[in-house]
Amino acid sequence: MKQYSSDLRERALRQVDAGRAVGEVAELFGVHRTTLLRWRWQRERGEVGPRPRPGRPPTIGRAQHPALLAQVQATPDATLAEHCATWGTTTGVPVSMATMCRALQRLDWSLKKRA
Repeated sequence: MKQYSSDLRERALRQVDAGRAVGEVAELFGVHRTTLLRWRWQRERGEVGPRPRPGRPPTIGRAQHPALLAQVQATPDATLAEHCATWGTTTGVPVSMATMCRALQRLDWSLKKRA
């Protein structure tokens, strides 16, 4: 689930500050009224923006997507294991098949369906 932007939070809180009912503002912006109350509480503490998401960054990040796309386009019939091996020799960073699968899904690239 994506986080709500700081801009949306500020606009919704401005509406509440202007005197509109919390339930009305919640319906207008498509959020739950409890979310608005939490945002208001966070603003009082000075934490209006979204918090950073936990977890590690992906092993094959967005900056490496063009290189991965070039590799996949060069050998479109390669299996997932072959793509992992090629990526490891090319970049020096070995990746698991699960990591490669997630990276290819982010590129909207479907793998070969037959062995």
